[in-house]
Amino acid sequence: MSTVDQLPTETAGVEEGESMLRRQVREYFRSPLATAATITVATLILMAFFAPLFVPQNPYDLSQLDIMDGLLPPGESTYSGRVLWLGSDEQGRDIYSAILFGLRTSLTVGFLATAIACMLGTIIGVISAYVGGWVDSFVMRVVDLQLSLPSILVALVLLAAFGRGIDKVIAALVIVQWAYYARTVRAAALVERGAEYVEAARCLMLSNTQIVFRHVLPNCMPPIIVVATAQIAHAIALEATLSFLGAGVPVTQPSLGMLIASGYNYLLSGQYWISTYPGVVLVITVGAINLMGDRLRDVLNPRLAN
Repeated sequence: MSTVDQLPTETAGVEEGESMLRRQVREYFRSPLATAATITVATLILMAFFAPLFVPQNPYDLSQLDIMDGLLPPGESTYSGRVLWLGSDEQGRDIYSAILFGLRTSLTVGFLATAIACMLGTIIGVISAYVGGWVDSFVMRVVDLQLSLPSILVALVLLAAFGRGIDKVIAALVIVQWAYYARTVRAAALVERGAEYVEAARCLMLSNTQIVFRHVLPNCMPPIIVVATAQIAHAIALEATLSFLGAGVPVTQPSLGMLIASGYNYLLSGQYWISTYPGVVLVITVGAINLMGDRLRDVLNPRLAN
């Protein structure tokens, strides 16, 4: 068949794919809860990564801090006359400013760890399913071992060996998370491996690499997207837990978990705002991302909808 003969069919296929994508987007935003969650997450991301535009001070620039402004409750004014809407901590940091800077760290760790773990686990899972045999058995035993261990325990052991730092936390979370993607992608790829289009690709003498990455992997994307969304929330919550325990990010680059930990000792003395407000933002962030993941699952796989 000539290129001219193929063109209408290929164009129709592209148009059908775009039409399906538009339908899925419309279906996603039909849920008011998912729409609100998406707007919330987008707003938090914009405010975190453009934090200097939204905050009155850099809370980690010592030249901008005044110890006389320490432990002021929400609504109080500093000695310079600036109102602290969420109060200040013991070093005079504006809690609102600290939250946005800490949220930026948490989001960076969560998104980077998820992206790297997703790529690694997806490649391992699709190769395992397509090759089969002893390779598949070995990979699945490693995955089973990984998933049988508590994530927080594995991360703590790894950080005890790696040391503290954002790059160390990301590496630990990648090691913790890759197995989720490997198992999910393997299950989807096993179904696709026996499909007619794969057999047709083999008859056309396409290489295994072309079959895997151009034909099998694209059809495994819906479950990958759903798992990745849930794992972003999991990574943010896990990083916050590690930082709260003192094994996560360093004090010079605090996250929401570190902010919660810094105010923990002040709860009994009445300075609740140091820990409470970062905790509320953490809950909102993780909850909104999880709501997005639930809606994506329902849209991409309607059979799983409640």
